[in-house]
Amino acid sequence: MSDDRNDVPAATPSDPGAASVPAGLVAAVVDLVHTGPVLLGAYTIAELTAVDAIVDFLEARPSDEVLAEAVRSLAARQLLLAGSTGEQVQVQGDLGIAVAFQQRARKVLDARTTGSAPGEPWRILVLPQPERICLVVRIDALGVHQIGLHTLDETLRMLTDWLPRGSAAEHDSALDSEAVLAAAERSALVTVTEYTAQGSAEIAGTSSDLILTRSGGRLHALTRDPDDRDKLVPDPAAGKDTVRERLAGLLT
Repeated sequence: MSDDRNDVPAATPSDPGAASVPAGLVAAVVDLVHTGPVLLGAYTIAELTAVDAIVDFLEARPSDEVLAEAVRSLAARQLLLAGSTGEQVQVQGDLGIAVAFQQRARKVLDARTTGSAPGEPWRILVLPQPERICLVVRIDALGVHQIGLHTLDETLRMLTDWLPRGSAAEHDSALDSEAVLAAAERSALVTVTEYTAQGSAEIAGTSSDLILTRSGGRLHALTRDPDDRDKLVPDPAAGKDTVRERLAGLLT
């Protein structure tokens, strides 16, 4: 299948309504993803903010000066063009595809880990799509955001390999969760948020957390106490489902 995605404008993120996406773009990209990962490039926080991409899931909004430089950089690479009116912009190429798929997602899995090794991300965002593919954003210590589209199966494999691993610890309702976290060799917080969209703004709705910690080769799964959200308790599903099965349930 020929790959002409770099020639396709994707979105007008400043529109008050939904982004404009060329006919056939989504179907063509979905077909391409099922033949292998579709890598959409690496971008800074400022560049993503400039095109209104995943801004509600980023750490902080860059200054106006940094944003202006990001706009110039994107324009110089012909990834950002003026639209038909002064209030519109057109996002081109791979970045445009990332914006288009981000705006059609209604759920985000945000995974953050401690104890990551050099060269691996410390945070991964996953935005599942109806076609059982996912927009995946891998964020490294320098703040570089590597964006790609992967099948759901590949996304689950990648997440499972990256998150803390070990033999499942026995369920113990009396477990001291704070002590387990303090002794952890590696830990991760996985938050899943469902949201709605109004124009380019995401409005968060329900969310749930899963905490994974590895200590002494044993993997503990914790969750928030439904009666006290500030308190962590052993996950009742721990030992019943594998980490991959839990992730699959969270994403689908």
